[in-house]
Amino acid sequence: MRSGGSVTIYQVARAAGVSPSTVSNLLNGRPGRMLPATRQRVEAAIEQLGYRPNRTARQLRTGRTQAIGLVVPSVANPFWGTFARHLEGAALAEDYHVLLCNSEREPERERRYLEQLWDDGIRGVVLCSSLPSLDHVKPLVEAGLTVVAFDRTAQPGDPEALVNISVDNAVGTHLVTQHLLSLGHRRLAYVSGSLRAVNRQERYRGYLSAITDAGLDLADVNVELSTSDTSYGDRDAAELGRARTVELLSSPNPPTALVAMNDMCALGVCAGVRDTGHQVAEDVSVVGFDDILLAELCAPALTTVRQPLERMATEAFQHLRAGIEGGAPVLGRSLLIRPELVVRASTAPPR
Repeated sequence: MRSGGSVTIYQVARAAGVSPSTVSNLLNGRPGRMLPATRQRVEAAIEQLGYRPNRTARQLRTGRTQAIGLVVPSVANPFWGTFARHLEGAALAEDYHVLLCNSEREPERERRYLEQLWDDGIRGVVLCSSLPSLDHVKPLVEAGLTVVAFDRTAQPGDPEALVNISVDNAVGTHLVTQHLLSLGHRRLAYVSGSLRAVNRQERYRGYLSAITDAGLDLADVNVELSTSDTSYGDRDAAELGRARTVELLSSPNPPTALVAMNDMCALGVCAGVRDTGHQVAEDVSVVGFDDILLAELCAPALTTVRQPLERMATEAFQHLRAGIEGGAPVLGRSLLIRPELVVRASTAPPR
């Protein structure tokens, strides 16, 4: 076997007895009407010679690199690590690589990341901040950058070519709040960071709608909202949950059930319950959202809402690939997927 760096596409073509364009078509996933025997000869020549495609040459030829960008709020939340793993799996299966960035939901930071990715030849990005306005990235989308907004529904003023992929966040919190109401809870509190993100607004809306849909008057139910606008970022969700829970359970009329914005926040809520001398489920029910791995491993295991991340990551990559390689994704499309309620041991009837 020769050194991969010294072998060219022309040498592969000579060894296989085909034209260089035939080898190029196979390498770029365009076998067309190539006979099986021809394909086998080309693949055998590639393996025998140890040929490796020159990615730099490909980028110079096409103006793009065989990679996509992924911009998440913070990998401190395991949810985003799991999503990144599934997206990378879908990308690697098609010979794409993934470049990961953390934005902390800061528009200026996102803009700089996307501009740098564009300058480096990246032509597709999954953007996960769920911000209501994407004006900060609109010029790049209009220039040809394919963007999939994950965990976000379509908003007024979105770029026409934007694709949104999300679970129905409102349905998710509706399901989990409905579960608490069915257990008999009537003193509830919702624990969240800033509600400026679209997904968080929808989750809070689902929480309220579950109460009204049950025929209960919000004025007659202790429906408290405990949020923080600036003190806590995404990486601090557990700390936020813990601090807010201590405050809530120290009040004169404390809630018997707490709905957290996500699982990391819910894990902090569980810690806050214990900090105040109470037991999770026995004294205070706790629910989350996402179904990260830790949700099943904590004690008691967390009742939560499951997002089908592998399916969503595959959908996101397929839309990116279609845009990058010249296929036209449906303009302004929003893919909304129903989440699943997962009942575990962190919820019980109120004492």
